[in-house]
Order: sequence, then structure tokens, then C-alpha cells
Amino acid sequence: MSGQQTDPGDTGAQGGAGRREPRIALLACDVFRSEVELHGAGVDGVATTRFFEMGLHDQPDRLRAELQAAIDAFDDRDDIEAVALLYGLCGLGTVGLRSGRHPLVIPRAHDCITVFLGSKERYAEHQRACAGCYYYTPGWNRNRRVPGPEKLEGMRAELAERFDPEDVDYLLEAERENWELHHTASYVDLGTADGAEAEAYAQDCAAWLGWRFERLQGDPDLLRDLLRGRWDEARFQIVPPGRSLAHAPDARIMRLGEGPEEKRRVDAP
Repeated sequence: MSGQQTDPGDTGAQGGAGRREPRIALLACDVFRSEVELHGAGVDGVATTRFFEMGLHDQPDRLRAELQAAIDAFDDRDDIEAVALLYGLCGLGTVGLRSGRHPLVIPRAHDCITVFLGSKERYAEHQRACAGCYYYTPGWNRNRRVPGPEKLEGMRAELAERFDPEDVDYLLEAERENWELHHTASYVDLGTADGAEAEAYAQDCAAWLGWRFERLQGDPDLLRDLLRGRWDEARFQIVPPGRSLAHAPDARIMRLGEGPEEKRRVDAP
């Protein structure tokens, strides 16, 4: 693993050889449910876990509000040392999150595929090699949020409740046109019990779409290290109490935002 380990007394206890795993509260997208159950087994430091529905990705402001409410609720907890967020920027839905008492820790990731592949570097490398790839995972497949016949029919039923039939057909055709920007269904496998079924579903979707199919071996290290408190600066953004999470328009992806004192100085006449 690359990166400098920070000191336990600095922004949060670090796991690792000879170190106690910090006690954390985990807030995670439901897309990771199978992976957390598998790769979080035996992790002693997770005091509590809460999963949030995947549909919140479609509403970044609502995602931010629900996560912030959950974070605020931990301010009274004496049995945790940090709040771990199993998210990425997620359409900027996590930007602005802050904690009053416990540090926040989040992988440096634009979205969840970084976590499935194990690093932002591997994700970027695969994107450069296959810009037309669309990623499938057990969670994405389970919720039918990936290109395929079931997503199209689900959209049709949902849109039919709000639009005239002609408008529904137009919106579905626009969705199909977006899918035409892709040519490969990339299934990322992290060894979960539902993996074989999820892989078969991705293959079926690829055949229906006329796409190529590929299986990618995922890397659970980023997920495991988040859960175990192995938080180096290269792979994780740690947000101390009173500061906020901000977007970095460079390879870091994330940075610290202003705290109350900095904001008052900036706003002062």
C-alpha cells in the first residue's frame, strides 16, 4: 500500500500491524451490501452499519441531507472514533458533509467503481483503455439500475405514471441512445455469494444489448482498509471535526473545505 499513515492521535486511529482497529460507524450505499458482508466479516472495529438506498444517487441534495443527518446523530456517541463513508463524490452528493465531533473518512473516489476495482488509479487506467465500458456489480444488478431489458421496462412503468405514451417512447429512446455510447458490459467480481448469478445477469444484458462482455477481478483492499482504519492520505480523505468535504479538480478528487472559522474570515468585510 502506498501513502503515509497518519498518527492515531492526529485524525483517527489507524489499523495495521500491532495497532488496534479504531471503532467506526459505517454509512454505506446499498450497492456494497454483499461486499461488506463478505469482506467486513471479522472486522472488530465496526460498531454500527447503516445502508442507504441506491436511488439517492439520482438526488444528490437528498443524499447529502440524509447522510448529514446520520452523521449528526453520531455526535452523542462515545463508543466510536470516526465515521466511515462507503461512498465517492457520487455526483457531488457527499460534498459539504461535515462532522461536529468525530472525523469523517471517505475513499478518494468519484464513484463506487473505484472501490470495487481497488484504487482510483486502476479505475482511471481501465477507463482509458475502455471508455465505452459500462460497469456491472451484484448491487447494481440487484437493483436493476444497469442497461438491460428489465431497466427499460422499469423505466417504462415509472414514466407511464407521469407522461403521455408518446413522451414515454421519446424518453426511452433517449435512454437507448445513451446506451449506444457504450459497447462493453464489464462485470466486477469481488467473490460474493451472489457473484455467479450477477455475472450471468450481466452476460444476459450484454447479449440483449449486442455488447461485448468482460469479467474484471475486483480488489477488496480499499474496502477492507476503510473498515479496518488503514487510512493513508493517498487513498482516503480524512475530514476533521468542524471541517467539510470538498471536491478537488485534480487527481486527489477530494480536499478539505472551509471550517466555520475560515468561512467567517472569508465572509468578513
